[in-house]
Amino acid sequence: MADYLHSLRRRRHKRVAETHARGAGDQRVAVIGLGRFGTSLANELMRRGWDVLGLDTDARLVQKHSDALTHTAVADCTDPETLRQLGVQEFTSAVVAIGTDIEASMLVSSNLLEAGVPTIWAKAVSRQHGQILERLGVHHVVLPEHEMGERVAHLVTGRMLDFIEFDDDYALVKTVAPDIATGIPLGRSQVRSKYGVTVVGIKRPGEDFTYATAETVVERGDVIIVTGKTHSVEAFTDLS
Repeated sequence: MADYLHSLRRRRHKRVAETHARGAGDQRVAVIGLGRFGTSLANELMRRGWDVLGLDTDARLVQKHSDALTHTAVADCTDPETLRQLGVQEFTSAVVAIGTDIEASMLVSSNLLEAGVPTIWAKAVSRQHGQILERLGVHHVVLPEHEMGERVAHLVTGRMLDFIEFDDDYALVKTVAPDIATGIPLGRSQVRSKYGVTVVGIKRPGEDFTYATAETVVERGDVIIVTGKTHSVEAFTDLS
């Protein structure tokens, strides 16, 4: 812990200078829990240039990922004093990636809220767990297994090539264009008025994606990006 704190203080001055030089916002995040979800998230954030502090009670996991992350420490974050010593209250974002220990997940989330961390994400293992986290005041709750299950189900049962659903029952879908949308400009196809969806992008074989406009003519075999209410895009992609 002492070595980590010394390193953190030394690097903090360097990060402030670097952040000022590039004119970017604070890109520091604490990821608490270095299981599969936390590690995957932390590595992706590192790839995107974020400064990641990885924390876990398991020394073996911390050692395993110490070379890949900006900082790591063995720490029990259910203790608010530990979070204070680590300086987590100075971070703009924190992710509670603890999945198996629901009590620890809630305690850590509560501690982060008490510490005043502006943006807190937390992994939930069930809808009930997620509801409890939301009641605590966690800003963003994710259910990765549930959400991935829903996504794959859409891909397996329909003509979708990819599917992303948002909180307000709104979805973004990648699909092969159904015949009903081909052969005439989108502005004349009545896709939006008839089916309640909007075609926002198009990709022809061998070409890159481009924005779709009212004048765009979709051809058979084109891949399109469609947005709209979930039930509307589901119905649209099921058209033959």
